[in-house]
Amino acid sequence: RHCGRYVSAVIVLALVALLVNAFATAEKIQWSAVGDKLFDSTVLAGAGRTLLISVLAMILGVVLGVLLAVMRLSKNPVTSWVAWAYIWFFRGTPVYVQLLLWFNLALIFPMLNLGPIYKDEMTDVMTPFMCALLGLGLNEAAYMAEICRAGLMAVDEGQTEAAHALGMSHGKTLRRIVIPQAMRVIVPPTGNEFINMLKTSSLVYAVTYNELLRATSTIGSTSYAVMEMLFVASIWYLVMTSVFSVFQYYLERRFARGSSRNLPPTPWQRIKVNMMAFSRERGSV
Repeated sequence: RHCGRYVSAVIVLALVALLVNAFATAEKIQWSAVGDKLFDSTVLAGAGRTLLISVLAMILGVVLGVLLAVMRLSKNPVTSWVAWAYIWFFRGTPVYVQLLLWFNLALIFPMLNLGPIYKDEMTDVMTPFMCALLGLGLNEAAYMAEICRAGLMAVDEGQTEAAHALGMSHGKTLRRIVIPQAMRVIVPPTGNEFINMLKTSSLVYAVTYNELLRATSTIGSTSYAVMEMLFVASIWYLVMTSVFSVFQYYLERRFARGSSRNLPPTPWQRIKVNMMAFSRERGSV
């Protein structure tokens, strides 16, 4: 009854089998090296640094993004314009270029002089970790500002007017009324941004921060197993993004409880439904 489905499925499976066979039978790929280096201490340390810099940069991006979103929505033209200019610059330039700007900042400002508070050489301040944190975090703040602004604007203005009528201040209205409701709109794209941050963190290779890609590349250049170590890095990136994708899914379900009567099914429920549908289809044939 569905010949097209079966034919397309056979074609796709055949192409996948050819691709897998091409890599599996490649003589120049030492698959044993992939298994041996997958849990190497250097690789695990690099994966830990990737996770650390991603989490810290995301926290910085979220906090600063919320502040920028509030500034964009402010009736004060100065704060609104400053927020707009920040978002325009950091969204309009590549994150790779921004990382290099932070890394080479000592060429313009050899000393960081904050008067009696702090004074030191810029090369000692802008360590690879600091360059990676500022480069990723400040860039992410520009995107989070637009996400948060969309979430805040999605809340009906009547909610704010009612809170003000009850005597609540503007700050308290944001904390108690607006932001909790805006989270339903903010959470899904924020989860996607964090997963993207995990992958974008590989760009800090340029500022000599010893994250996952740099750790695996160093091992590959010394052991002449360049492709094998790239496979190791890819496996760890897939593991981390998969774990946080599952976490994001259940977090979205939690924030959707108050706005949706029928929550989306969990992955296990979806598998069960598909299996039941397949059984009914075969029974009807």
